[in-house]
Parts: sequence; structure tokens; C-alpha cells
Amino acid sequence: MQHRILVLGAGYTGATAAGRLARRLHPEDVAITLVNAEPDFVERVRMHQVAAGQDLKVRPLADMLAGTGVELRLAKVTAVDADRKTVAVTDADGAAELEYDTLVYALGSAWNDMGVPGTAEHAYEIASRPGALRLRERLARMDAGQRVVIVGGGLTGVEAVTEIAEARPDLDVSIAVRGGFGDWLSPKGREHLRAVAAKLGITVHEHAAVTAVRADAVVTETATIPAAVTVWTTGFAVHPIAAATTMEVTDRGQIVVDGDMRSVSHPDVYAVGDAGFAMGDTGKPLRMSCASGIPMAWIAADAIAARLTGGKRGRVPLAYAQQCISLGRREGLIQFVTADDRAKSTSLRGRTAALYKEFICKGAAWGTAHPTIGLPVRRKHLAETATADETTVNAIA
Repeated sequence: MQHRILVLGAGYTGATAAGRLARRLHPEDVAITLVNAEPDFVERVRMHQVAAGQDLKVRPLADMLAGTGVELRLAKVTAVDADRKTVAVTDADGAAELEYDTLVYALGSAWNDMGVPGTAEHAYEIASRPGALRLRERLARMDAGQRVVIVGGGLTGVEAVTEIAEARPDLDVSIAVRGGFGDWLSPKGREHLRAVAAKLGITVHEHAAVTAVRADAVVTETATIPAAVTVWTTGFAVHPIAAATTMEVTDRGQIVVDGDMRSVSHPDVYAVGDAGFAMGDTGKPLRMSCASGIPMAWIAADAIAARLTGGKRGRVPLAYAQQCISLGRREGLIQFVTADDRAKSTSLRGRTAALYKEFICKGAAWGTAHPTIGLPVRRKHLAETATADETTVNAIA
């Protein structure tokens, strides 16, 4: 009987994990199913480009998975029963239940309105493709001189405000940040960010914690900023399904995992990407990002393969090296960081940085479809003791 591996979510981490597992395990011994609600792979790190009116290359998951042996199941996950080892889904044919022996949970995250009044009703988000497309359509209908306010001064907010300002110089574009603009960057990095913002005509509202969003304005603790469109980018909230299970999760709903990305409460479950709460090599929690998620997927896939085949795996580093920030299509900023993600004094700026960031984005998408490039592909048979029976599987873990 084949060992059933179910992967939930086909973003950067889920697709990477599924592909890597398929290249590590013999297809006679395992059945790998990747469940995703959409038929295409979404380059989430480019959603600000979509919102600004750019068309991205379509990447059908069926094409990415062709020849790998991974089965694509187009369905929406509605619940996980980690005790019964089942996943409830809905698709074009209605509701169904999928059974698994090993689960890779990679449902990721969505935008987080932080409970600020009016945000859910009046603000736009770019944490998802549908959200980015809705904002794109709204921006296309805006007249010259109308005001767009981006709320949030993190990586997403910075990329969104510069992209929109560059694409629509006729609009009045501003950004409201809780602290200082780019205050997490090195001095030179911060100086470059401010220079680009000034060149693009962006108005920066610093130390402006937003307390409410209205249909026509953003309200801060000290002022009201008129806004025909508000874009909310203050952070991410994980998919709520995990929190509704018996798995151990954090107060944010992330699944608590060990160094193998394995649930500390349910050893049949591995959580990768934004859905997992993992510690980096420095002993600090990893932040929600593609830079964290892809190495987590590598580790989980290799750990599962080693567990099932009785083999060993190498150790993938869980440390940061850089933050790659696009500032429109012609400018960029590569902020080099310490292993625990603190800014170093060095950075790469300007056109070269923009090209570097584009290379990173293309590499992330390409690498998701080719998760073992540079490594030997050895499809191993499962150990004789590795069966669908949980007791036996745990015995070789």
C-alpha cells in the first residue's frame, strides 16, 4: 500500500515541498497529492506589480508538476482533523474528505486588518491575487489628482507605494507608517528609500499609527488623511484552519514545529511557510516571508524522505542574508542583514539593485518548479517497515 502524502497549498512552500518529495521518494511507494484552490501558481511577492497594472507570466500548476508524479487536486481546504488524519475539501463536485499518512500544511497567510475599525469594509489588500486584482481595477478607474494612501511601512508597504507612484504619477500617493519611514534599514539604505520616495512624489506620514479607516480617509492618532483609496499592508494573519484543530499552535494560529518542521503535537503533520512557527539558527522565530518559507519546505521534505526511507539528510541553514526590495521597476534596494535579520551597514542601491531583485523573484518562481536543482535526484524506496500504519512510521522517525 502506498504511503499517502497530502500537501495543502501550492504557494512557494507547498509546491516546493511537493516537488522535492516527488524527487526524493519512489513513485511506487508513495502517492503525493497537492491540494490548491487555484489552477495557477501565484507569485505572491509580485502582487504589488499586479495591483499597479502589470501582467505576470501565467504559471499553470499542471505544467509545473508535469512528469513529477504529483497529483494536483483543485479544491478548497475547509477543515483538518489531525487526530483522524483527514482533510475536508470542497471542489466543483461538492464536499469530499481526503485521508493522509503524512500531511504537509502550507496554507500560508492572508492580510491582517489588525482589528482596526473600518479596515475590512473600506481598505484594499494585496496579500492575495484576488485582492491585487480588485485594487488594480479600482486604480484604473481613478482620475488624476485623486489620493491613494498605503498603510504600513514594512516591505510590502514600501514596494506597493513606490510601484503605484511610479505607474500612476498622476495620482497623489502617500504612505502612513507607525514609526519612522524605513527605520529598520541601514542609514544609507534609509537615505536611498527616502530619496526614491521624494523623486516619485510620495508623501510620507511618519509616526502615524492608524486608528480607523473611512471610505474617504485614514484616521491616525493625530490627523485625518484624505484617501479615495486605502491600501492596507500592515502584516499577515495565518489561515485559521490550524487553530481550529487539536494541534499545538501559537496565539497567532501558527503550528508549532521542531527543527524538522514537524508538529510538536502531531508527528504526522509538517508545517512550512507562514503557517509554521519555527526557530531560526540564531534561536529567534522566523518571520513570515518567502525567505523563511522555502528553506522550511526543503527541510520538511528532506526530513519526511529520510524518515520514510530510513536515510539521513543534510542540514539546510535557517538564517537570513538580505532583504530584497523593489522600489518600482527602475529602482531597488538590497539591504544586507545579519543571520537574525538585523540591518548591516552595507546595501546595494539603484538600478543594479532593481535588476538583482528581479533576478531573485524569477529565481524563486523557477526554483519552486525545480526544487532539487543542484542536488542529486535519487528516488528511494521506503524502508520495509515504512507503511501507512502510524505506529510503524513513527518507529523509523
